[in-house]
Amino acid sequence: MAVTLPEAVLAQYERFSLYNSPYPAHDGGCAIDLYPGTLADGRTTAAPSPVAGTVRETRTVRAPPKPYAPDHDYLILLEPAASSPLAGHTVRILHVEPAVAAGDRVARGDSLGRLVRAGFFAPWVDNHLHVGVREPDQNPYRASGSLPLELGVSVRPLEWDGTGRVVSTGETYAVLDSPAHPNPGAEFAGVRADDGGVIDGGLPHYDGGGLLEGGESLEVDDPAETVVSLNGDRLGVATRRTIAWDDVTVTANGEPITGVSLFCARDGAFGAKLICPDRRFEVGTNVRVRVRSSDER
Repeated sequence: MAVTLPEAVLAQYERFSLYNSPYPAHDGGCAIDLYPGTLADGRTTAAPSPVAGTVRETRTVRAPPKPYAPDHDYLILLEPAASSPLAGHTVRILHVEPAVAAGDRVARGDSLGRLVRAGFFAPWVDNHLHVGVREPDQNPYRASGSLPLELGVSVRPLEWDGTGRVVSTGETYAVLDSPAHPNPGAEFAGVRADDGGVIDGGLPHYDGGGLLEGGESLEVDDPAETVVSLNGDRLGVATRRTIAWDDVTVTANGEPITGVSLFCARDGAFGAKLICPDRRFEVGTNVRVRVRSSDER
């Protein structure tokens, strides 16, 4: 049984992704990463609670060892209030060092603590809350097992021709000025597949992605297979809403890069994010992104 995340929950965050992760907990869109806004200096704001409710438990958990991040993370379990649309479930949250304790009551939007980076993060991933929803009798500690999530908010599909100008960079990524968000702050938007739907996921650096059908609802029970392409370049095949990427390579100006990060966003800084730890792009560089079968290279 799928659980719907209402607009009031998602509207607290600047960006979200169901599939942009390498971890099985996200398989089938069974978890969502929620990205709060950032301050002018680039620091991420506090971690707003997705729901009102009572803190059931907090604990420290082990994270994969990475040279750039601690080997521990934090788990917060919330019992949603009776008035919450998620009442009767357990909400499971990672990547927040808790400023709350068992028994505390929180309102939707209250800060749960400080967003942290742990070994679960690739170096190009921004700070976020990882959220899953479970039945009350399910094991809340296992990484996998959360319920499929549907969106109670529409996502506007944006045409993107694969081109753009670099407007910002980090050590492992570059952000383009295209596609531009047509209505920042008022609605979520994402990159449109050629035949419709919004593409979500790490292409192709994670195993697969998602197709948000029509940019509105996720057709969890539709068994049809759909070929997904972008600008005529085949990306893979979607079964229900989950895309299995083909064996493809993403290129930027003809040279291979790790991939492109695709997500849904409502902030004005929306634009394609190139994952390129082995290649540097200067701000102002014009880039053309294509997707090619790895057999062609």
